[in-house]
Amino acid sequence: MKKVMFVCKRNSCRSQMAEGFARQLGTGQIAVTSSGLEASRVHPTAIQVMDEIDIDIRDQTSKPLTDFNPEEYDAVISLCGR
Repeated sequence: MKKVMFVCKRNSCRSQMAEGFARQLGTGQIAVTSSGLEASRVHPTAIQVMDEIDIDIRDQTSKPLTDFNPEEYDAVISLCGR
């Protein structure tokens, strides 16, 4: 199984939404997580928007990139402009 990580600045919206999409669309095919340059919280608007399309990200948490070893992933995808 391939391992994918989405990274964003605060791991609160874009990366959390990408993790939710990947979990739903890649079930049984990829292991997915997300992280941020700094941890914060999963933004309530991200939870609400994903809920509107029946993807529940309520149990996801914001995690710092320092908790992971990027070399252990097959793909690390940045969702930041910088």
